Amino acid sequence: MKIVACIKYSLDASEVKVDAASKELKMAGVPYKVGVIDKHVLEMAVSLQEAYGGTVHAITVGPVSAKESFREALAMGLEEVVLIENPLEGQVAPDVTAVVLAEAIQKLGDVDLVVCGEVSDDGFTYQVPPRLAEALNMPLISFARTAAIENGRLVADRDLEDSVQTVSVPLPALISVVEESNTPRRPTLLEAMKAKKKPVNIWNVETDLGLSAADLQQKAALEKVSAEGVVVHRKRQILKGDDLNALSNELVDLLLADHILEGGA
Repeated sequence: MKIVACIKYSLDASEVKVDAASKELKMAGVPYKVGVIDKHVLEMAVSLQEAYGGTVHAITVGPVSAKESFREALAMGLEEVVLIENPLEGQVAPDVTAVVLAEAIQKLGDVDLVVCGEVSDDGFTYQVPPRLAEALNMPLISFARTAAIENGRLVADRDLEDSVQTVSVPLPALISVVEESNTPRRPTLLEAMKAKKKPVNIWNVETDLGLSAADLQQKAALEKVSAEGVVVHRKRQILKGDDLNALSNELVDLLLADHILEGGA
């Protein structure tokens, strides 16, 4: 079984600061990394490969300078990472990402399963998995917590927040996973050493995928309207005293006052 994991080299949102006065986002110096959700994507893909055989290939769109950032991903059990050089400046719109990923997956050929995250760490559009499934003409199972292959079909439990829905579709198929789906493995030192010999192949959208960078630029009509951070002011309430019972009661009163706890009779 050939499995493709779609991952993203994302802005590390945890490092974004907010100016308290203007609420302006401080983006200077914020690093990029393989996203948190993408490690769950890799874990799902590798776990399925271990259970049913085959190979796992990762595909991503990003700058060539990100090449060495995928060593940990390779150490998790991948055959290779295909890094498609971003043909555009800055953030890539989800419709363009889907077009580029679809061409790359078709070039790999004979793909049985595509695994994506439900959303990216820095985009939060939720659009790439359904757009990619449409482009590949594959059935989509979204928001999956579990996945298995039974009689040539993909069977998965979908997280619907207040319930779980079990569905199945024929292969080839595309699945988007939630963070609660698994706990990503930590590669051993030996696996990390072996990963240094695995390839990160650089592809160009024009010479390798036959796409027009100019056409993609026209599709990328992503307009930034505004960006404003949220400032959370701490209450800075300090409880003092030696009577633990009294301190506990005081803490509970504060939590009740802020409706963090709901009082009972």
